[in-house]
Amino acid sequence: MSEVSLSLVPVKIPEGCNVILGQSHFIKTVEDLYEALVTSSPSLEFGIAFCEASGDCLVRKDGNREDLVEAAVSNALAIGAGHLFVILLRNGYPINVLDRIKSVQEVCSIYAATANPLQVVVAVTQQGRGILGVVDGFPPKGVETEEHVRARRSLLRDIIGYKR
Repeated sequence: MSEVSLSLVPVKIPEGCNVILGQSHFIKTVEDLYEALVTSSPSLEFGIAFCEASGDCLVRKDGNREDLVEAAVSNALAIGAGHLFVILLRNGYPINVLDRIKSVQEVCSIYAATANPLQVVVAVTQQGRGILGVVDGFPPKGVETEEHVRARRSLLRDIIGYKR
């Protein structure tokens, strides 16, 4: 019987960025994710890292900002799970690109899309490493009041402009 240990890996998100973590299954993932992101917005800055799980087992990388590519690679190496991809975004939000990412043929699942502090729960076996889940942000502190509802609606309508 094989042994399994657990590891908790913090994701390092650069200031002003969001991260998307997911799982894919093919070497062309990094190129297809690049195309999905670069065509989504002319102001979007991003870096991508993809952990190849067979063959050379390299971290494949791409992006349009070297600092974000380097940070994505650093996170991918720290997590070290097969077929993991890490995308770091600046000047855009996951809500702007998530449907495009999910529609990439190789993408199997999304673990997280956030700017919150993020921890990845990793299972470690003799074969390798796999993601069991994520800890995204903090636990609830209560239930929203009418004042909170008004503030939420104002944020979405008046400040961000996502609702009318």
